[in-house]
Amino acid sequence: MSSTSLLRGGLLLAALLGAHVQAADSLVVCTEASPEGFDIVQYTAATTADASAETLFERLVAFAPGSTEIIPALAQSWSISDDGLSYTFNLRQGVKFHSNPAFTPTRPFNADDVLWSFQRQLDPDHPWHKLSLRGFPYAEAMGLRQLIERVEKLDDYRVRFVLRHPEAPFLANLAMGFASIYSAEYADQLLAEHAPERLNSQPIGTGPFIFERYAKDAQVRFRANPDYWDGAPAIDRLLLAITTEPNVRQQQLKAGDCQIALYPRPVDIPALKADARLQVLELDSLLTAYIGINTRHPPLDDVRVRQALNLAFDKAAYIRAQYGEGNASPAVAPYPATLWGYDEELQDWPHDVERARQLLGETGRKSGFKLSIWTRPGGGPTNPNPGIGAQMLQADLARLGIASDIRVFEWGELIKRAKNGEHDLVFMGWAGDNGDPDNFLTPNLSCAAAKSGENQAGWCNEAFDALITQARREPQQQKRAALYRQALAIFHEEAPWIALAHPKQFAALRKGVEGFVLSPMGSNNFARVKLP
Repeated sequence: MSSTSLLRGGLLLAALLGAHVQAADSLVVCTEASPEGFDIVQYTAATTADASAETLFERLVAFAPGSTEIIPALAQSWSISDDGLSYTFNLRQGVKFHSNPAFTPTRPFNADDVLWSFQRQLDPDHPWHKLSLRGFPYAEAMGLRQLIERVEKLDDYRVRFVLRHPEAPFLANLAMGFASIYSAEYADQLLAEHAPERLNSQPIGTGPFIFERYAKDAQVRFRANPDYWDGAPAIDRLLLAITTEPNVRQQQLKAGDCQIALYPRPVDIPALKADARLQVLELDSLLTAYIGINTRHPPLDDVRVRQALNLAFDKAAYIRAQYGEGNASPAVAPYPATLWGYDEELQDWPHDVERARQLLGETGRKSGFKLSIWTRPGGGPTNPNPGIGAQMLQADLARLGIASDIRVFEWGELIKRAKNGEHDLVFMGWAGDNGDPDNFLTPNLSCAAAKSGENQAGWCNEAFDALITQARREPQQQKRAALYRQALAIFHEEAPWIALAHPKQFAALRKGVEGFVLSPMGSNNFARVKLP
């Protein structure tokens, strides 16, 4: 991007922020993409979670900052039956919901809100179930309707989840964004006013920040929740400044237009570390970059074609160009080797163009077909420079005689259209939500996820599906790990993805900013940030 464009970006941000937002009690965060909406149960993008699940909403349990340790949140304690089928939660009392000009709560959070939040997703006859335009991707991909027999109210501050079978990651799953708790009272009001769309555009939660307004592709504004049960944030205002271009985010950070810049490109980290005005955070996160291969589109339904694409792509060159030295490790499986259940014996596909040609020859398709390559503008942690990555893939396909065209879509549009299965090849990334291997496999590669569209490969392998289902129901981690290793071997042979990399996570901050902690799940929470 030219210097003129950078200047324009800085002037635009300054105009958007206004003088009062630049005050010392206001935090401005330069982030990469617009949220898809604020009804978090409909969406899976990390930027959507940052603007909703990490600011406005809370769940019964949470992850301790910077870790996968489960801690109390809206539930202050819980118990699990010996057979693993019953989870009883004791709810926190006196928690206040937010208000806005059209809604003032008349009661604090209680069990009715928990029941509404889950029954909406689980019960097809619930009045709000069919009002979700995007469905419930996590609930559908994870088969929650088949898992949860009932959610029952024991009294105003106790609820019980009864499962049909044991589910090892269930408690950790309840710390994920899709398990956020909504105000049943607000939902009832919106339904009575025939305005259900406001749940997605004027959200009400119990979180540390209160929603003020959103300008698409520009900014999201919040103010601190003075009644937050865990203590009001140290900042009065939070603004997420949406800046798709990493170079612009850097310049805005250096100019002091924002105090935190998320997702700097790994190749720019040395220069950022050398700037005395800045500090750089980094973490080996649960991130995976991959190219989803749409197995519903011939000839990609032929495993030999998918294997040929893996052999043809020069992954080592891609990682050097995208991440620089030491900032990412090659991906062989859907999750990194640091997570339990990984199969150390899996060998990555070598870069072997001749073998790729032989495989295509076996299919009778030596050349002559065309594929579409889908990617996004800007860049984030799993795809720092989308244009270069897509061009490298295009060049490697050309060496096989495969023509391809690159199509660039805004992030929300990319996700929506890929869910519809319109693509051939799509650059995607995944941040683990809960530190469990299942979270990489079930939401992205299960047959249920293929049906819902969240599995961009559209790949449904019955043997793989049976293994991950069995693993979820197995309480012993050692036995679960053995099942996952079998599942990973099937994934590797079937090649529904080109697994690219497990990148490190970075954030750049102005010196003096305190309290911001990187999460291994890739989420960003600003409730405890303090400004100098």
